[in-house]
Amino acid sequence: MKKIVIIAAMALVSFSAYAQKLARVNFSELVQLMPEADQARATLKAVSQEAEETLQTMYQEYQTKMSQYQQKSASWSDAIKKSKETELMDIQRRIEENQQVFQQEIQQKQSELMAPIYQKAQDAVKELAKSKGITALFDSSSALYFDESAVEDLTAAARKALNIPADRTLEALQAELAAEQQAQQK
Repeated sequence: MKKIVIIAAMALVSFSAYAQKLARVNFSELVQLMPEADQARATLKAVSQEAEETLQTMYQEYQTKMSQYQQKSASWSDAIKKSKETELMDIQRRIEENQQVFQQEIQQKQSELMAPIYQKAQDAVKELAKSKGITALFDSSSALYFDESAVEDLTAAARKALNIPADRTLEALQAELAAEQQAQQK
């Protein structure tokens, strides 16, 4: 009798594991392609440009004073030279400090902007999975392996739920961002 109970329990566990409905979604793709992510990128770009302009102004001040120092230092007394060198070092230190502060501010702003985007995507994906009776959902952008025939792909449905245009792709987004970066460098 004990053997029959054990065999029945094993069969029940095997059947319930087999009856699970598994799905996958490319979460990274969803987040990157969401319209809200475009807005966040634009805001971050503006913040970065403002920081870059401030640093550029500081660097120009440094360059001007360095040029002045190089041209006139031969005619200055030791006290004036020392004063000008201290001034140059102070400007250089402020530039370095501001670079670090700006980097931290940009990272913080990115976290602030992206947190609600991640949450919205996560909520939409969870709701979609629940509505389809999915018992386990995997992120295909980080999964090492899954059997395509055993796992339903919810990415297209999630894209629709998040109002991501069907024709928008990661490749197109990457090309767009690369073109923007190239235009900025010119």
